[in-house]
Amino acid sequence: MNFAGAYAHRRVFVTGHTGFKGSWLCEWLLKVGAEVHGYALPPPTEPALFGQLGLANRIASHVTGDVRDRAALEAALKAARPEYVFHLAAQPLVRLSYREPVETFAANVMGTVHLLDACRRLEEKCSVVCVTTDKVYENNESGRAYRETDPLGGYDPYSASKGACEIAISSYRRSFFNDAAGAVWVASARAGNVIGGGDWAPDRIVPDCMRALDRGETISVRNRVSTRPWQHVLEPLGGYLALGAALDTRVRFGEYSGGFNFGPDPASDRTVADLVAEILKHRSGSWVDGSDPSAVHEAGLLNLDIAKAAAVLGWRPRWNFETTVSKTVGWYEAVRRGGDAAEVTRGQITEYCGCAN
Repeated sequence: MNFAGAYAHRRVFVTGHTGFKGSWLCEWLLKVGAEVHGYALPPPTEPALFGQLGLANRIASHVTGDVRDRAALEAALKAARPEYVFHLAAQPLVRLSYREPVETFAANVMGTVHLLDACRRLEEKCSVVCVTTDKVYENNESGRAYRETDPLGGYDPYSASKGACEIAISSYRRSFFNDAAGAVWVASARAGNVIGGGDWAPDRIVPDCMRALDRGETISVRNRVSTRPWQHVLEPLGGYLALGAALDTRVRFGEYSGGFNFGPDPASDRTVADLVAEILKHRSGSWVDGSDPSAVHEAGLLNLDIAKAAAVLGWRPRWNFETTVSKTVGWYEAVRRGGDAAEVTRGQITEYCGCAN
């Protein structure tokens, strides 16, 4: 799965490259021969996958900066002269968005606007993939899988900020990047709940489980009945890379330069309790219901329709729910036992690519 050599020896600019998904993406881009340039805040956790992979010394440029700083972002983009842009930088946590709503909207909405406005001044051909979330839809929790044409919305500040991102992306695409012969083509990517090794963020179920199990503690599960479209981090990243490569072909402008859902098969839509139970098949431990009646609102049910990505890009998920959990726990276990995080990560990328091929 090398995307027909689309990224070999090509300049790729990644915002949010120090985060969990950004680090996996950089590792994959290096594997396929890309020249990777990153712009992001310092790694958000300790430990951080970015540091475990040693990426600061392995990518072409590593700029520490905030997407809310318009001038600094534009300067880094201009210096990189990208042929591809993957915009992942964001405030990604629902519960934190309740505590810091202004900062969440500033980073997620205006950060995206700053990136797109800087792209307006690119004179060379560039394909831009802006990553949002499955939570961009107005979620009535009906159980129906959401399609790209469904209304946007968002209850919590995080979801609302990402819905607003999609509106901004659509506006820029139609206002400034609407020419099939233009230098810049823009698309957006909406992924489900992503898990995988190397996620150390607070308030996420998998790292919370790993931390509790490593300490010999009982896992406290706060939303046991909530259903999510669980997928391994490599699944949506493969979709983002496929979308970027499709944009680069400069054909089928109307089909490629839009929004795309990247989610798992419906069988992977499971409750949080199901996820924890699957984790405990690979690690000994136990869990308890830690529900808090006074907790802030979080969606209970959310599904994605991925028919468009399958029909237009030929993309489909490769790892089922059980494999996804196995690979995720396997990564943490290998590193906990002294394995090299970079080798484990590259090994899983190679394995996934072989499966996808």
